[in-house]
Amino acid sequence: MQIGIIGAGRIGQAVATRLVTAGHEVMLSNTRGPESLADVEEALGQDAHAGTVEDATAYGEVVFVAIPLAAMYALPPAELDGKIVVDANNYSPQRDGQIPELDDGSVGSSELLARHLPGSRVVKAFNTIYYERIAHEAKPPGSAERLAVPLAGDDAAAKQVVAALIDDMGFDPVDAGSLADGRNQQPGTAVYNLPVGADGVREALANP
Repeated sequence: MQIGIIGAGRIGQAVATRLVTAGHEVMLSNTRGPESLADVEEALGQDAHAGTVEDATAYGEVVFVAIPLAAMYALPPAELDGKIVVDANNYSPQRDGQIPELDDGSVGSSELLARHLPGSRVVKAFNTIYYERIAHEAKPPGSAERLAVPLAGDDAAAKQVVAALIDDMGFDPVDAGSLADGRNQQPGTAVYNLPVGADGVREALANP
């Protein structure tokens, strides 16, 4: 599968590493341009490419978004229309500025992204797991110590695609419910940064 990645920081690079290892092709992008990613592109090998944000958006059947939440309004809604968008973002008031709807819990950060991208099939995933675990702690299916990754969204078919990618990357996918239920995997919840298997993730989601 061809997968675009918007944001080439620690999460974006870790996701790219796992996807390439699993046999997928990726295009990494950031706001500084593909020239800034030449070393990363070379290190990842022939199945990884660097491009502009516009390039990665067009390239990917699925597009991962791993950028500061405040930058989400620069994402192009028309170009992402109909695409599966995996939201790995988290809200940080110190970085993103105060957003009253998020502060009072009336909306989740992925719901806010979905408002900006009304034609996209947004799935919240990979926002709970430390980037070094993504890069270095993948395990084969059935491994006793395999970590789990929760995912939330309103499009069942999109969630199936993302769940399959999570499995390909070496983690157990756990359905966390609707995009609104994704609030239960934001920073400060029981499942956030919790390195456990599927049963542990389900227990944490039940007691956020």
